[in-house]
Amino acid sequence: MSMLQEFKAFAMRGNVMDMAVGIVIGGAFGKIVSSLVSDVIMPPIGWLTGGIDFSKLKWVIKPADDSDPAHKIAEVAISYGTFINTIITFIIIAFAIFMVIKAMNRLQKKQEEAPAAPPADVALLTEIRDLLKNRQP
Repeated sequence: MSMLQEFKAFAMRGNVMDMAVGIVIGGAFGKIVSSLVSDVIMPPIGWLTGGIDFSKLKWVIKPADDSDPAHKIAEVAISYGTFINTIITFIIIAFAIFMVIKAMNRLQKKQEEAPAAPPADVALLTEIRDLLKNRQP
């Protein structure tokens, strides 16, 4: 088998295709949650905390120096506000995924609880047994 045929067989397996779909949907889901955090959740939190924009919080280690146009020195800072936003985004994504998995598990349990129909031969034998029991002498 050639390498191209092996790759085609690998790529066309069901679990690889499911994984690819999951990655694409996960990427889109991540963008939705990022927008939810930055555009919906963080503005009220900033308002409640007195107008603090977490994304702009930073600890400046060395300020920028642009006094000499030939040798501009960029600011050196630790942007801990962006880190706070990232943590909040992670918590929201983790909670959303938890809720989706919880709903899927609930649906799966309902499907498992439904009793399977007995095989045709067992059903026929049960029916014959019941007829013989109810037969009057």
